Amino acid sequence: MEKIIDWAALATAETLVKRTATREIKFTPNINPYAAGSVLAEFGNTKVHITACISDDVPPFLKGKGTGWITAEYGMLPGSTNERLQRERKGLSGRFHEIQRLIGRALRAGIDLSLLGARSILIDCDVLVADGGTRTAAISGAYVALVLAVRTLLRDGKISQDPIKEQLAAISVGIDASSFIYADLNYQEDSSFETDMNLVMTASGKFIEIQGTAERGAFSPEQLWAMMICGKNALSGIFAEQNRVLR
Repeated sequence: MEKIIDWAALATAETLVKRTATREIKFTPNINPYAAGSVLAEFGNTKVHITACISDDVPPFLKGKGTGWITAEYGMLPGSTNERLQRERKGLSGRFHEIQRLIGRALRAGIDLSLLGARSILIDCDVLVADGGTRTAAISGAYVALVLAVRTLLRDGKISQDPIKEQLAAISVGIDASSFIYADLNYQEDSSFETDMNLVMTASGKFIEIQGTAERGAFSPEQLWAMMICGKNALSGIFAEQNRVLR
């Protein structure tokens, strides 16, 4: 069946996009000498320290299956926000638990787990400074740390094939009070905009995850199109920066 594309809606959506440029994006690789892969991911003032460690073990549900696993943990340091956060001592909050599950899901979507063998790659994302977009910075940086960890496995002869299937990254987008669309929201924008959305995409243009919520009013199909267009365009710069540091 032929796909039906509403070109009029697409044209309308593009006029709503106000900013596709991201804040300054920077990935500083190999900052931790003890991890198989590590990176400091910076999206403007937001800074996330990310490590990828390798374990020769898998969760119980994968025992004996000869396939690997990727999991993630996410947290924010006490001085990462304008008011000191309490350290998590009695289990994660629901928000942190949801974010680390998102990071793990995103990374697993871009890798052939069967080529890892019976081992896990453990991704730790610690927010040093939070100025909006911490989860998207964590995912984008975690991809870099994952690739570096995979290269360590290949170099050490632990695996014979590169299991990375897709390059991936994430970006936040939002709608302001004037119905315009902006990419890569800082904290002030994120807390005041009418709608915010997080997109996880591959470099080939496929979606891994879409999380969007109207905070003060519902958004239209044209605005949804506009947020996806804005996010896709903004992600091109993040993919380019990932490729630069991984070269």
